[in-house]
Amino acid sequence: MDETRIESWNDLQDALFAEAWIPELGRYRSRYAFRGLSDADYPLETTLCRLGGDYAALEHHLLRNFRKYAHRRVVERDSVWHWLSVAQHYGLPTRLMDWTYSPFAALHFATANIEQFDRDGAVWGANYLRTHELVPDVLAARLAREGANVFTVEMLSETVKSLEELDAACARPFALFFEPPSIDDRIVNQFAFFSVMSDPRLALDDWFADHPGLARKIVIPAGLKWEIRDKLDQSNVTERVLFPGLEGLTAWLKRHYSPKDQG
Repeated sequence: MDETRIESWNDLQDALFAEAWIPELGRYRSRYAFRGLSDADYPLETTLCRLGGDYAALEHHLLRNFRKYAHRRVVERDSVWHWLSVAQHYGLPTRLMDWTYSPFAALHFATANIEQFDRDGAVWGANYLRTHELVPDVLAARLAREGANVFTVEMLSETVKSLEELDAACARPFALFFEPPSIDDRIVNQFAFFSVMSDPRLALDDWFADHPGLARKIVIPAGLKWEIRDKLDQSNVTERVLFPGLEGLTAWLKRHYSPKDQG
């Protein structure tokens, strides 16, 4: 895993858009998923992992009860991938992890909490093309057949029917990225998608450490957070846009009008 500590806004732009030029297309099309963290020391742990205890054994019970009590019309199709996507979106602990195609959306999440402006933040970048070179043959074949770079819930639903089937798909743990259904404007505006590990007990950063060249970590010094935050606000990358509705509006106003000495 590559780690870069940036020193300026311009350094940050270069780091975020590194490897974005695709010669065969003649276009800038990054192949990276991005995830912003307010504290650079935070691991890439799922909400399921953060439950603690024997969390892997609880996964089935959490999802079973969510499916039992949630209204059937909350999913467009009765598949484990649709249910997992909705459950993650509404805060159920799952083995999924939120990512975004947008480096600026990731920057927002790295700088949204002004109470943590005294510590370095980070943006992780994961190359989903290279990551998908390590998936089992049945999944690689499905991507190739679709001519796609990232899975959809429909593709996964037709290829891997259950989490148990995912766990057993390969002798070695693997990761993949997939796009959720457009459940609401939040997913659309955040340009969001998910990662999932075949082994729910394995943290993604530990897996990346064993597979050099798949991910990079951009460390944002605490002293640059205010500049980044102000420039994102000027660019309209705010809670008001990323979390449409009154909750996003009030979160943006509260942060925007907080005095600088609160950070």
